[in-house]
Amino acid sequence: MAQPTNTFDTYDAVGIREDLSDVIYNVDPSETPFYSKSAKTKAKNTLVEWQTQALRASAVNAHIEGDATTADAVTPTVRLGARTQIFKNAVIVSDTDEAVDNAGRAKEMAYQTLLIAKEQKLDIEKALFANQGNVVGSNTAARKTGGVPSWLITNVNFQSGNSGANPTGDGSDARTDDGTPTAFSQAKFDDVMQSIWEEGGKPDTVYLSAFQMNVALGFTGNNNQRSAVQAGDETVVKSLAVYVTPWGTVQFMPSRENRSRDVFIMQNDMWAVGMLRPTKNTALAKTGDSSRRQVLTELTLICKNEKASGIIADNTTS
Repeated sequence: MAQPTNTFDTYDAVGIREDLSDVIYNVDPSETPFYSKSAKTKAKNTLVEWQTQALRASAVNAHIEGDATTADAVTPTVRLGARTQIFKNAVIVSDTDEAVDNAGRAKEMAYQTLLIAKEQKLDIEKALFANQGNVVGSNTAARKTGGVPSWLITNVNFQSGNSGANPTGDGSDARTDDGTPTAFSQAKFDDVMQSIWEEGGKPDTVYLSAFQMNVALGFTGNNNQRSAVQAGDETVVKSLAVYVTPWGTVQFMPSRENRSRDVFIMQNDMWAVGMLRPTKNTALAKTGDSSRRQVLTELTLICKNEKASGIIADNTTS
């Protein structure tokens, strides 16, 4: 078949309006499970301090009738602290770009500001899981908050026989990674879960990478009681939404921002994020034919008591 003579078609036409969708498809990861689940408290200084208290070990408590009473030894509290970290991002949009009709968004500035706010939230999640200690900071160096690994020293499983080593445990320094990691396993997991229970902790969430999550899906034995969290869903799924052990029931939460070599078993209410300056979107001074906005957050990670959580460190990642 051929076109009739002098048929005017789209190949000849000038001025056909382009078909550009008004929907922008963004598939980048934006979930921040630990930051989102952590309680937010008000910070009043760049150094946030708190106290922890430990109970003495249990003992035989029996006394003679009529005996004189003596005072028990008193265990003092331990004073801990963490530094706030400033997270800051900015965007500059020309006034012309703000004025033109852009596909997929009503206003370019609002769209770009939303993007950097989402990106900053990912940066915060990454910092909370980072293997770094608190940094005091100066007029030439930025303050940093200590990440989760800098606090955990009691309930740990790591390669101590080689170069791996615990941090001090007060958030002041990073843990020492071992150069010869070994595979994450159910035995490692059960070991840390039991240790947390013996210390009085009540863990509820496990944060781990996709690679380690796939390892956990292979756990077997009586501890491996799985269930879906959606009510009324009778479909059997390959899921560790809820994992039941003799030491407590935990939810596995894959996280893209914690290091794949680290698996964290956490009691979430024993962690908090101290907000000195909650996330704020601010217009900056206009200096020319463009506009600027800044998204800023200042916060710190608070570990109320590290004995309620644990880490399985030095795991292979491939």
